[in-house]
Formats: sequence, C-alpha cells, structure tokens
Amino acid sequence: MTFILAMAEDLTREIDSIIADICPSAGRRTMYGGIVFEKEAGIPKTMVCGHFVYKNHVSLEFARGYELDDPDHVLEGNGKYRRHIKLRAQTDLAEKSVRQMIMRAFS
Repeated sequence: MTFILAMAEDLTREIDSIIADICPSAGRRTMYGGIVFEKEAGIPKTMVCGHFVYKNHVSLEFARGYELDDPDHVLEGNGKYRRHIKLRAQTDLAEKSVRQMIMRAFS
C-alpha cells in the first residue's frame, strides 16, 4: 500500500486525539520537523513523545522510550533513550498498542 499524505494526517490527528484524551493539559508544539508533547506546556524537560511524518510512515517517538514497559514488543530503536513506533495504516494504531503506549508514557 502506498503511504499518502491523507493517511499521515489521519494518523497524526488520531494520535493528537489520544493524547488529548489521556492528558488534556499536555503542551503541544512544533519541534524537530514534527509535533512534540510535554506533560507541562512550555517545559521541554517534560517532553513525553512526538509524531513525525516521513515518506512511508508516521513515527510516534517516545522521549524516554527505553523506560516503557513493552509487553507487545512494538517499540523500535536502540538508542540511549528514544524508542519509536512506525505507523503505516490506521489499523496499526490498534495492532501496535498505541493508546496503551501513550498511557504508559504519560503516567
């Protein structure tokens, strides 16, 4: 399946909605070419996650992903702190436990 801009918009809109539901007070700002979310608006040290659009996927990146419990093994990456989930279709939101991972990240 070809990844298109409309798909990216749908995925990022759904991620935004999940975050607003989980943490209504989360700060949202443009950074690193995407949108990042902070537990406390305007305080960069509280950055939790962000979403970024690439040619073939949307990446949901967790600032301290190495700390997250990942029983379904959906997180990718092996950097010092960050981990990410690659999303290519709406079905990935459920299949890759996106809501649960965001809840863990904000807790």
